[in-house]
Amino acid sequence: MKLPEWTTPALVGAVAGAGALAIIGFSWAGWMTGGSAAEMSGKQSVSAVAMALTPYCIAASKADPKSVAVLAELEAASSYQRRGIVEKAGWATPLGADKPDRALADACQTALGAGS
Repeated sequence: MKLPEWTTPALVGAVAGAGALAIIGFSWAGWMTGGSAAEMSGKQSVSAVAMALTPYCIAASKADPKSVAVLAELEAASSYQRRGIVEKAGWATPLGADKPDRALADACQTALGAGS
């Protein structure tokens, strides 16, 4: 069976067009793979939970009898030590959790205005 003459150029054009569409789509149009989308949504959900729990952390800091000393320690600490101070104070440990939440500790120390 003999194919028409236009078949080869049409197939080459279709393959080149599909390749160009994929390159443009993933580079500039914002397309992403399922794994990338899942990773991005996971990060956003952790951030959203931390932001939702920040008022709890602020309330815990106000109810803590040692809050004045902890806040003074936060002010004096360098930026990379502040999260650990909030975690150690117990303010970033949600009810029912065994250990502090890192994202909540970061959001809490920012909301407390440490270092500003």
